[in-house]
Amino acid sequence: MPRHCLTLDLRDDAHAISEYKRYHEKIWPEVKESLFTAGVLDMEIYLLETRMFMIMDVSDEFTMARKATMDLANPKVQEWETIMHGFQQDLPWAKPGEKWIPMEKVFSLAAQ
Repeated sequence: MPRHCLTLDLRDDAHAISEYKRYHEKIWPEVKESLFTAGVLDMEIYLLETRMFMIMDVSDEFTMARKATMDLANPKVQEWETIMHGFQQDLPWAKPGEKWIPMEKVFSLAAQ
């Protein structure tokens, strides 16, 4: 099963971080459905201070480009993304319009 690991920062604001976490206690049903429809099988987000780390386990058919196209066509996902962007801070090396940045895998115990 393919896995994507991505990172992003939240704004250094305790209230914003609290709100971001509150929204993720129960994501909107339309957002959850869009993830499953795109081929996301499981997703976890971890937080340390302002740095977030997301793990997405996806189907073999999943592509980031297809997910992005589907997201642009979904008004509820766009509404969610607008709200989430208010809590997020672009990473210094992000390209324009890029939020979640793929991380490089540098170690796998199973591969040893």
